[in-house]
Amino acid sequence: MPVEIENHGDNIMVQLNGQMYVPDAAMLRERLMQLVEKGVRNVDVNMSRLDFIDSAGLGVLIGIHKRLIEHGGRMTLSGLRGSVKELFALTRLDKVFDIKE
Repeated sequence: MPVEIENHGDNIMVQLNGQMYVPDAAMLRERLMQLVEKGVRNVDVNMSRLDFIDSAGLGVLIGIHKRLIEHGGRMTLSGLRGSVKELFALTRLDKVFDIKE
């Protein structure tokens, strides 16, 4: 799963592409945690090109979201579609995250 990250000071844009499985989730967690520890406070995740996410991927998003809140930041998700959008509704994570349509 290719991930594109644009860093804008304490804000970053993350573009998720394709499918996110356990190895991809581990890599994403490492990259985002490093950025949060360096002072990033706002993370915008564009999921418009994401076709699938497994439980490990959801766990990474939840963990980063929690860490950002602890540091006074926030995470915004956008572009949810298809089965990814259905998964967020089914797991009620659409009530946890700030989701832009």
